[in-house]
Amino acid sequence: MHYDAIVIGLGAMGSATLYQLSKQTPHILGIDQFDPPHTLGSTHGDTRITRQAICEGLHFVPLTLRSYQIWRELETQSGQDLLTITGGLFVGQPHSTVQTRNKPGWLTTTLQAAEQFGIAHRLLDTDTLRQEFPQFRYAPNDIGYYEPEAGFLHPEWCIRVQLEQARKAGASIHTHERMIAFQPTASGVTVQTNKGQYQARKLILTTGAWVLESLRPTPFRNVLRVYRQVLYWFSIDGDYKLYTPDKMPIFILNDRGIYGFPAINGPTGGLKVATETYESPTAPDTVNRSISQAETQRMYTQFVDPNLQGIGPTCVKSVVCLYTMTPNGDFIIDQHPDYAHVLLASACSGHGFKHSAAVGQILAELALAGKTEFDISSFRFSAFSV
Repeated sequence: MHYDAIVIGLGAMGSATLYQLSKQTPHILGIDQFDPPHTLGSTHGDTRITRQAICEGLHFVPLTLRSYQIWRELETQSGQDLLTITGGLFVGQPHSTVQTRNKPGWLTTTLQAAEQFGIAHRLLDTDTLRQEFPQFRYAPNDIGYYEPEAGFLHPEWCIRVQLEQARKAGASIHTHERMIAFQPTASGVTVQTNKGQYQARKLILTTGAWVLESLRPTPFRNVLRVYRQVLYWFSIDGDYKLYTPDKMPIFILNDRGIYGFPAINGPTGGLKVATETYESPTAPDTVNRSISQAETQRMYTQFVDPNLQGIGPTCVKSVVCLYTMTPNGDFIIDQHPDYAHVLLASACSGHGFKHSAAVGQILAELALAGKTEFDISSFRFSAFSV
């Protein structure tokens, strides 16, 4: 069968793309080497932060605002709760020099985005922080940016719902099937997998950390790095009611390198927290997925105990995920450097899930219409030096 488009990789970006394509044509195919949602890539772990004023740059804000609309659309269609609004608390020093994904001025950029796009927010001094959010430990002169419409997404549910909606609209979905190669043709692309061969006008690669395989012949492969990250759930020793979504916001303590979520899995389910580490690159098929007691202890001693009150040292659960990074934390959304009928989106750079619904729309527009209403100039290959 000749498809209008084939999507390889059905995680955050891929499931969103397949859903958006299915709204316009049933002649589409989604392929994944696993059975999404799964725990081997970058889109698992119960919750993912979403917010509207983006400290990584104002060019991200239209993506997250559109994604909010799509998540609500999907909730209406499916009857599934995907987006939970808890408010978001972002704490740091007024003139912090800490960089976020190699970009300075995280709080200044957040405020600029909020003001330019009319995003509701409050600024809180240290005394107000202590009064309103006693779950945290604060440093002298800490200030807080509070965004009432921030919250979290359920990544596994989001992926599942988008794939279900795409399938209902006529999309074909093949799981446990791996792309081996693709070749350009006069009218599009031929895709070879371990189970068959398929033809399409457009091929869309949303393979996450595996995207380096598809960029191997090009110098742009050197732009990307894959890093191992660990998510932790530590025991709640304090009053559990203080840590539920109606009392505790999602949070980013940027100067101290920790972020986290309210408790959603009951009194014994723990509080989810994480940091970001970029010590040495890895690869998705060889990454160390075991988590040592030493690194768990280090996480608690260096990040959890100094910053959170009432959270105990017992690690209830932990899991490894992968970040595929560009040097400045921007995404790559573009035509493949060597193939006119191949599109590529990857390098979510650790903050992609909140934007993924809109990225799916962008890729669908590029695949079917050859253009998009969004400004993606910052996400083109030409924006990166090789």
